[in-house]
Amino acid sequence: MKKISFFAIYLIFSHFCWGQSSTNQPKIEYFLSMEQPQTHYFDVILRLSNFDAKTKQQGFIDLKMAAWTPGSYLIREYAKNVEGVSVTSGTSNLKSDKINKNTWRVRLLAASNEATVKYKVYANELSVRTSFIDDSHGYLNPASVMMYVNEWRQVPSTVSIKPYKNWNTVSTGLKSLGNNVFEAENLDILIDSPIEIGTQKILSFDLKGIPHKIAMYGDVKMDEVKVAADFKKVCETAMTVVGEHPCKDYTFLIHNINQGGGGLEHLNSTTCQTSRSSYSDEKKYQSFMSLIAHEYFHLWNVKRIRPKALGPFDYENENYTHLLWFSEGCTSFYQSYILRRANMMTPEEYLTTYGNEINTIENQPGNKVQSATESSWDAWIKYYRPNENSRNSTVSYYDKGAVLGGILNLAILKETKGSKNLDDVMKGLYQEYYKKQNRGFTDEEFQKMVESVSGKPMGDFFQKYIFGTETIPYNTYFETVGLQLKDKNADKLEPFLGTEFRGGGLKITGVQRDSPAYNDGLNAGDEILQIDGTKPEDIVKLISGKKIGDVVEVKLRRDGLEKKYNISLQRNTTKNLVLEPMENQTKEQMTMYKKWLYL
Repeated sequence: MKKISFFAIYLIFSHFCWGQSSTNQPKIEYFLSMEQPQTHYFDVILRLSNFDAKTKQQGFIDLKMAAWTPGSYLIREYAKNVEGVSVTSGTSNLKSDKINKNTWRVRLLAASNEATVKYKVYANELSVRTSFIDDSHGYLNPASVMMYVNEWRQVPSTVSIKPYKNWNTVSTGLKSLGNNVFEAENLDILIDSPIEIGTQKILSFDLKGIPHKIAMYGDVKMDEVKVAADFKKVCETAMTVVGEHPCKDYTFLIHNINQGGGGLEHLNSTTCQTSRSSYSDEKKYQSFMSLIAHEYFHLWNVKRIRPKALGPFDYENENYTHLLWFSEGCTSFYQSYILRRANMMTPEEYLTTYGNEINTIENQPGNKVQSATESSWDAWIKYYRPNENSRNSTVSYYDKGAVLGGILNLAILKETKGSKNLDDVMKGLYQEYYKKQNRGFTDEEFQKMVESVSGKPMGDFFQKYIFGTETIPYNTYFETVGLQLKDKNADKLEPFLGTEFRGGGLKITGVQRDSPAYNDGLNAGDEILQIDGTKPEDIVKLISGKKIGDVVEVKLRRDGLEKKYNISLQRNTTKNLVLEPMENQTKEQMTMYKKWLYL
């Protein structure tokens, strides 16, 4: 049988659908092919038809590419990977001009009622935020591949996919119409539905009547029955937080690669990356399950329980909110809390994990400079663009939010004598703003919900520890469950320099704020040549042999020139915070401990 080209299939399909379409709204059809995947290009055809009166009157259509992907708060300029844009209407070529970085203006013919746009997208970055194709599989985030008409945001669209050669599986959260044709209700649904194309293995399970699929890309050895069962256990436990599942189905897209990790949430799906060794290493596997818990819990927190700024989205510009510490950070809190509640993490492992989170922020000078809300607001310019001074000037809204989520959970437990916890805040926000009002909430509404659940004014807490940078009085909250946070380094008298090195070299990659190096003139980028006349093999070891108050001579190379600095060593202020049981715990504290850790 003669091979039919994808363009011919496109013509047949679009003719059939055109006859079935409504005459009351525009029609949007995408046709995706990949004839040479080894070149890292997706081929896209976009057919627009049944123009509305406004479009006909203005005489042009503006085609846009998104500049970022929701969930990853950085302008990524996806239009940079678009090539070869051409537009036709019937047998006529239409003029198209790029009028700004991400907009192509297509001039329409007076009698035209359709336009066919062809273009290619270079996709060679395998991350959860971008798109990728090679001879083994194709993965795409629609934001980085699909052009759209902003005025037609609410118009449904179809996506017809022609997989490469022997690729036999397409996995996505989009509604399937059969034969690799999918439907999106509107632009937001389209952009929020990544697609995996290839020969991925499909695992599945059912949760309360909701089918879940796990699409596994990459050759990896695993116990498939155990992995599917553990996914289900995580999902079941995550569902208990809000108590209701909003999805008709759910899809996990898992990339098993040599190195890497991370995930990105979507309305009824997620993409996660993990190393192929994760399934054979106990600690790595627990970390992977923690990632699954994080991204799955996002189907409630951020996709439905969301700040007002996070939807509907402006895909061309930054969407600012003070609440990423809650949307992302409290989700980070829940990722470990869910594993603990599912008995996939022991109480001891949970205490260690949470103690490490506190250590992370309390040993970061930027925690005293940038608040959780400032970190959230500045995500667009700081979090994804760190430099050598970031540790001194910023704090991660993930890390700080995870700590704050845990403290808020304890605060509510304390004030309600164990009858409520942070779950009740999640339930309240879900019911009031997602289900009842169908919108996001403001900063003030979020605080009021926390106060309503705890039964106590929280203005002082929010101003000091969320909008401010004061140190959280941890033990005020930990004593509720019979624990205390102790600094194991409190009595240690060790000198330190305050420099960071990576890769075992002698080139400074960072200088800690208010450290001896910071105060006496060492810079990131300096190459240490000698300390007290000797080339050091191990700088940490060398400094540890000195005393607090000693002055060391540091010879270095900066910008090709050799310089000398005298550095006065100070006490190492790095904390080693550990959660320990209090002595003589009361019966009430032990009861609260069990409630807290679901024992």
